[in-house]
Amino acid sequence: MEQDQDGSGGSGAERSAVLERLQKAGGLSPGAARSVAFETGVPEAEVYGTGSFYSLLARPDTKVRVCNGLSCRLAGADELLGSTQRAGLPVETCSCLAACDAAPAALRDRALLPRLTQSDVESCGGDWTRLTSSAATASAPTYCPGPVFDLAGEPDPSAPAFQKAIEIGPDAVIGELEASGLQGRGGAGFPAHRKWRAVRTQLDPTRYVVLNADEGEPGTFKDRDLLLRRHDLVLEGLAIAAFVVGAEDVYLYLRGEFETPGRLLEEVLAQAEGRFPGIRFHVHYGHGSYVCGEETALLEALEGKRGMPRHRPPYPVERGLWGRPTLMHNVETIAAVSAIVLRGGAWFRGLGRSEPGSKLYSVSGHVERPGNYELPMGVSLDELVEAAGGYVGELKAFSPGGASSGFLPASERTRPLDFRSLAEVGCMLGSAGVVVLNQSVDMRAAALTQLRFFEAESCGQCAPCRIGTHYLREALERHGSTGDSPDALAHTAEVAWQLNEGSICGLGQTAALPLTSALKYFPREFRA
Repeated sequence: MEQDQDGSGGSGAERSAVLERLQKAGGLSPGAARSVAFETGVPEAEVYGTGSFYSLLARPDTKVRVCNGLSCRLAGADELLGSTQRAGLPVETCSCLAACDAAPAALRDRALLPRLTQSDVESCGGDWTRLTSSAATASAPTYCPGPVFDLAGEPDPSAPAFQKAIEIGPDAVIGELEASGLQGRGGAGFPAHRKWRAVRTQLDPTRYVVLNADEGEPGTFKDRDLLLRRHDLVLEGLAIAAFVVGAEDVYLYLRGEFETPGRLLEEVLAQAEGRFPGIRFHVHYGHGSYVCGEETALLEALEGKRGMPRHRPPYPVERGLWGRPTLMHNVETIAAVSAIVLRGGAWFRGLGRSEPGSKLYSVSGHVERPGNYELPMGVSLDELVEAAGGYVGELKAFSPGGASSGFLPASERTRPLDFRSLAEVGCMLGSAGVVVLNQSVDMRAAALTQLRFFEAESCGQCAPCRIGTHYLREALERHGSTGDSPDALAHTAEVAWQLNEGSICGLGQTAALPLTSALKYFPREFRA
């Protein structure tokens, strides 16, 4: 198996190498864009314009980043930021680091520092290279065994499901996927078998498989754990997908902050020569952009461009990476394939309660044991939190699917956490990043945290998203600073409609939900 760190596996090699070369140059430091332009033949202006899109490349002098996601702020991220500033560290805030179970989290260069404390900051003596977290070497959390992913289990390098897939053939594998009812676990919930069949039946003989491991939804951290603990399931699922759809190249796109999972995958792939004959694996890293979690924006990033979503159709199954048919899946989705092939689609379907299969739920915030829990699809919030040790304080609200899902009140605590049931109340399961809020939380402040996230992460391509996210954030800040004047939020519904109807991707389409849902369920907190 081949590992490709410079994007050379296919056409457009020089263009796709731009971001990796900028990273090796230390980001957009003086002269870096010109040097990369000389090496690749891509115009300097394009190199600079591409690099400036990504936060980890655009500001190379920033060496420490403190997460300002909702779960981290509940755990003291604001105080942590203040201590790093007082220590004179080159610091700024950043969006969610997919470490909500270890809040507050920070990033040192590209290395995650979970549960960073003020004493950790003080002990580094103002030298960012010496900044470490005492939690980084702490014992691993305990996971309950699960039937599909078993995060508590040991990786199995023998790849039995891949061998069975070869024995039964591509059509039988797709048949089992259809019988399983597996839906995309990255948020969209699209039936997996339809994607596989669509790519397999394309006339173009060159096809690709792409893993979307750009986990950036605030409140979600399941993909990180799967890559660290059950990378065998991820790689085997990708190999089965490549065999079934007729692809020789598999691209693993990891968010730039996933340095540790990425290095582990590189080591595993280096030791797995010959395990999946005829399939080449290529590991690529993102560079700091939430919107690259959208599948077409991710493809743009893989091709060495700014990660801006494409208009659809055509869809990636028809024209994806470098214009070729491409099968794309989230980490949890692809990791479920091995168990389905080994034990059958009917078995997987039977694991669910209200919808097929088991589900990895990430839960953080005001719970005793934040973490990832594999439970039947359709459990309630109360059941999930019971598995996580119970509530801390009295439940007030929760986000069932990260920032994109908005908020639900405590009265919805028994509603099934699945795609259909949450849609009935104008919410969404998304990637199942559940954030629990107790009575101490100001819902206006919580909504403002989410609005700031969406404004900061909008790629700016769509005018409704670019303007609307800014407008809503500014309106809520104005509402809080002018004696709770209702006039500040008078146009919220209209702007929310414009965002939903006029945005290309899910970021803009859901960006207003934190505010509109908070206004709906907690109107008293928006009145004087």
